[in-house]
Amino acid sequence: MALNLSNLKAPKNANSNKKRVGRGMGSGMGKTSTRGHKGQGSRSGSSLMRGFEGGQMPLHRRLPKRGFTNIFRTEYTVLGLDRVAELAAGGEKEFTLEKIVELGLLRKKGGLVKVLNNGEIKVAVTVHAHKFSKTAKEAIEKAGGQAVVIG
Repeated sequence: MALNLSNLKAPKNANSNKKRVGRGMGSGMGKTSTRGHKGQGSRSGSSLMRGFEGGQMPLHRRLPKRGFTNIFRTEYTVLGLDRVAELAAGGEKEFTLEKIVELGLLRKKGGLVKVLNNGEIKVAVTVHAHKFSKTAKEAIEKAGGQAVVIG
């Protein structure tokens, strides 16, 4: 039988009702409403902080901390010359930031682009980017193209 919209069915046990506690003895979850007897978790208004282990030193404090994260780091999306050459062979001659986004080479909107020299380029192209590696710039200019730095 072919699968189409008219005969789609949810997998078995996919649609189960939410557990409704404290609805009488017949429900199987009456009286203490699955909280057990006495103790911290049985009281109303009880909520523990995430990762609380009953007073034992929590895992996130037991593990050693190493290094640090620089919150001011600038991240660049890498664009390789091999990819540029591949697209240049397809007819592209100028790679502006808008064109790079349009081609799907830059995902993050408003992101920064750095061109690296991995591969060879033989076609003269104009590439607009925020940064170029020294060898990438030389390779583009050697092929007769231009490396234009944005910003």
